[in-house]
Amino acid sequence: MRRIRLAIARAKEGDREAIRLLYIHYSGNVYGYIRSLVRDDAEAEDLTQQIFLKLFAAIGRYTDRGVPFSAWLLRLARNAALDHLRKRHPELMEDVGHRDEQDEHDLLEQVSDVRAALRTLPLDQRRVVFLRHVMGLTPREIALQIGRTESSVHGLHHRGRRALQRELLRLDVAPATAGCQQSQRACAAEVG
Repeated sequence: MRRIRLAIARAKEGDREAIRLLYIHYSGNVYGYIRSLVRDDAEAEDLTQQIFLKLFAAIGRYTDRGVPFSAWLLRLARNAALDHLRKRHPELMEDVGHRDEQDEHDLLEQVSDVRAALRTLPLDQRRVVFLRHVMGLTPREIALQIGRTESSVHGLHHRGRRALQRELLRLDVAPATAGCQQSQRACAAEVG
């Protein structure tokens, strides 16, 4: 830790070698965090590189006030990733204000149906499906979080997705997919 504090102090003085040391130490964490936000390997790699290029100019603003340097760096990464996402998916303000009440009602109904279907899953499967698809965690991250092996997480995820699909089909609210050209009822027979 002393080595990192020294590297931060040297980087603030303009030492490029210190920035390189910080890159070696923190780039994996920054990449993983950005990857979880942008969900694209190439974009996450590019943004990670940009963060460390910006770090050379921004590190002068860092002051140790009891907040770890890594938290400050991840906040820079988060801001860069959110800026990138805003540029990638701009949404016109007028479109936000003109949502149809029927669209809002349909969306609320769909959310309610998915929640009902999720409640039918056993707790372990529900937790894995939620962590994977809502929180965006990898199977390895889920395994660490719930204290299971990665292979058991894969099994729970697979069984949970299949059970969720069957329940959504039973409720007649399953989305149409390109992989299932037959009617939803025929798909339900394939899944069951």
